[in-house]
Amino acid sequence: MPAPRTQSPTPARTFAQRFSATRRGARLARLLAAHQLTEWGHPHGTEAHDTVILVVAELAANAVLHGRVPGRDFTLSLSHDESRGIVRIEVTDTHPALPALKMPGADEDGGRGLLLVEAVAADWGVRDRLGPGKTVWADCELLRHARPGSTSSHAP
Repeated sequence: MPAPRTQSPTPARTFAQRFSATRRGARLARLLAAHQLTEWGHPHGTEAHDTVILVVAELAANAVLHGRVPGRDFTLSLSHDESRGIVRIEVTDTHPALPALKMPGADEDGGRGLLLVEAVAADWGVRDRLGPGKTVWADCELLRHARPGSTSSHAP
């Protein structure tokens, strides 16, 4: 007789939504991610919230600006794993080109999004997806029990 399946004491919580590949879609992705983080106990103004939202904003903007295929949406997925203390952000689009980390000149207006992601995320990367396109993912570490005005100290 097989052993009964046991559930993890702190299951991962998830959120996934498709958005139009427009600036409005990228903005809505950021706003819904912010709402979801608040629901998961990481309210606006905490370092965890602000870090995740920065990464969502950059990856969604990249999907809209560089990963857009006319008539196709992009998908935002979040998974909150309390046991590991991370939120994984995944943005999937249908464009075949892979993102490139570049060092823009001081006089260039853009090109710093992935540099920001690399600076604030614990890890990030790109993987193939079923069908055309790719998924860009990033893991952001959470400061446990961080609240605005909290007096407890947290190691980086």
